[in-house]
Amino acid sequence: MAEKVITVADSITVGELAETLNLPVTNLIGELFKNGIVATINQRLDFETAQIIVEELGIDVEIIRKETATVSARKVHELSDTATERPPIVAVMGHVDHGKTSLLDAILKTKSVDDEAGGITQHISAYQTTRNNRSITLLDTPGHEAFAALRQHGATLTDVVVIVVAADDGVKPQTIEAIRFAKTANAKIVVAINKMDKEAANPQLVKTQLATEHGLNPEEWGGDTLMVEVSAKTGQNIDKLLDTVLLVADLEELRADVDAPAEGLVIESHMELGKGSVVGLLVEHGELKPGHFMVAGATYGKVRTLLDFAGKTIKKAGPATPVTVTGFKELPQFGDVFSIAKSEKDARNAANQARIERERDAASTNVTGADMLKMMTQKNESQELNVIVKADVQGSLTSVMDSLRLVDTDGEITLRIIGSGVGNISENDIRLAANENTIIYGFNVDLPPAVKRLSMRDKVQVRMYKVIYELLDDARQSMESMLAPEVVETEIGSLTIKGVFRTLKNEVIAGGEVMTGKAVAGVLARVRRGDEQLAEVEVTKVQRQQQEAKEVFEGEMCGLSLKTTKKLLIEEGDTIEFFSRELVKRTLK
Repeated sequence: MAEKVITVADSITVGELAETLNLPVTNLIGELFKNGIVATINQRLDFETAQIIVEELGIDVEIIRKETATVSARKVHELSDTATERPPIVAVMGHVDHGKTSLLDAILKTKSVDDEAGGITQHISAYQTTRNNRSITLLDTPGHEAFAALRQHGATLTDVVVIVVAADDGVKPQTIEAIRFAKTANAKIVVAINKMDKEAANPQLVKTQLATEHGLNPEEWGGDTLMVEVSAKTGQNIDKLLDTVLLVADLEELRADVDAPAEGLVIESHMELGKGSVVGLLVEHGELKPGHFMVAGATYGKVRTLLDFAGKTIKKAGPATPVTVTGFKELPQFGDVFSIAKSEKDARNAANQARIERERDAASTNVTGADMLKMMTQKNESQELNVIVKADVQGSLTSVMDSLRLVDTDGEITLRIIGSGVGNISENDIRLAANENTIIYGFNVDLPPAVKRLSMRDKVQVRMYKVIYELLDDARQSMESMLAPEVVETEIGSLTIKGVFRTLKNEVIAGGEVMTGKAVAGVLARVRRGDEQLAEVEVTKVQRQQQEAKEVFEGEMCGLSLKTTKKLLIEEGDTIEFFSRELVKRTLK
C-alpha cells in the first residue's frame, strides 16, 4: 500500500502535480524532459501521464482519478412530443473508381463527375433528391483511404450509409474502411453493387466477400443487409436503391423538431470574392431563415443569403436540409456545430467565449499518456518533415491535414504542419517555408507569378495538386526518402574448413566442404568457431579443383581466398557462413 494517496481530475498542470508531490517543479520538468517531453510549469498532463511520471520518479504515491460528471462536447437535442418526420441523411461511400460519384450523378441526373479530377470527390458535397414525393439528403464523401478523417465526419452525421462496391472489382481497402466507419457511427448500411453493365460483373462474389469477411449478410441469404445491384451508366435499379434507402429510414422512424431554434453542422466553408465567407450547413433541427443570427465555433454572423443545394434562393430550411449561407464574419471550421442566437450581441459573445476556450486549449496543450509512451520509445534522432498546407475550402484543408497526421513512421520521421490556410499560396507562406526548410502543398489553389518567382529565388518547394491522394502519396514519398535504409542480409550457404594453406596479414587461403547452400565469390562471410564469431570477412575467390569458379554447391570441396582487416587464425573445423548484405529503401506502412 502506498504511503500517500492523491486524487487528481482528468488532467493536472506540471506545477500543480509538483506541489502535490512536494517536489521542486524543476525536478518534475527534468524528468519529463528525460522522457522526451518538453513541458512548462503550466503544461497540462492527463491522468495516465501523471501516473507514468510518478512511477518513473519512484515516488511511493498512489494516484486516484477524481470522479467527475461527464460533459458531452455537444449538447444532445431532446426531441419534443411535436417532433415530425424528417428526410434521411445518407452518406455515399466506397473505394476509388467504384463509381460512387457517377452513381450520385445518376440519382441527381447531373454531370458533375466531368468536373472532378479523375472522377474523385475532392471535398464533401451535399444534395437532395426526391422519390415518391419524399426528400432524401445525400452526402458525397471522398473516395480515397487518405480521406479517412473527412469520411468519418460524414458517417457521424448520417442515418444511412450507401456503400458502393464495383461488381467487377469486389471489396477493396476503402470499402472495408467505409464499413468500419458506418458501424462506428451506428448507421444503417445499404450496399449498392455498381457497374452491373460490365461483362466481368460478379455480384455473387461481392456478396460472398461482404458476408464471409465483413459480417454484411445479404437479406436474400437470411441476413439483414439490403443489397441492390445497380448501374450508374444505364440507370439500372436506381429507383429501387432509393426505395431501399427510404425503407431503411422508415424502420428508424427519423424525426426532428421544426418549432425550435435551428442547429446543425458546418460541412463546408470557403471564401469567395464579393461574397465573403460561403458556408455549407446541414440543418438538423429547427428552421433556418434569412436574417437569423448564427454562431458556429469561434465565429458568428447573420444569414444574408440562404441557398439550396442547387444554388436557388429559399426562404427557409428545415431539418436534414443542406444549405449554403453567406454572412459569417470569418470561416467556421469543418464539423463545427452551428446554432441560432437571439441577437447579434449574443452571437458575438458566444463566439468570443468559444474563441477564448480554443486559445486556452492551444496555449496549454495536454500531454496524454499515449503521447508520453510514444515519446519515451522514440529515438532521439527523430527527424521532422515540415509542411504548409493551403486548400481551396475549409473541409478539404481539414481533411488533408488530418490525413497527413495519420502517416506513421514509428516515430522516426515526424510530419509537422507549421502553417495552413484557405486561399492561394502567398508570399508570407514562402517566407515561412524558407525559414523552416519546408514543403508547401497547395490543393486546388493558385500560385501567383510573383509568389512563384519568390519561391524559386528562395529555393522553396511548392507542390500543387488537384487530386488529394496524389498529394498524400507525395508526402509519403518525401517522408520515405528521409527514412534510414534497412540492412537486409540473405544467407547463401556454409562451409566447414578442412585445411588452412596460407595465413597472411590481410588474407587467409583455406579449403573445405560446402555443407549447405553454396560457396560464392564476391560475398561476405562470418568465421565461426562453435558458437563464437571470430570475424567477418570478404570472399574474394572460390576454386574448384584448382580452377577458379563462380560458385561451388553443397557436398563439393573447394578452396577459398578470404580478405580480412587483421590477421586471422583459422583452424580446421571452423565454419564459414556465406551471406549477402544490401541496403533496402524502406517504405511507410
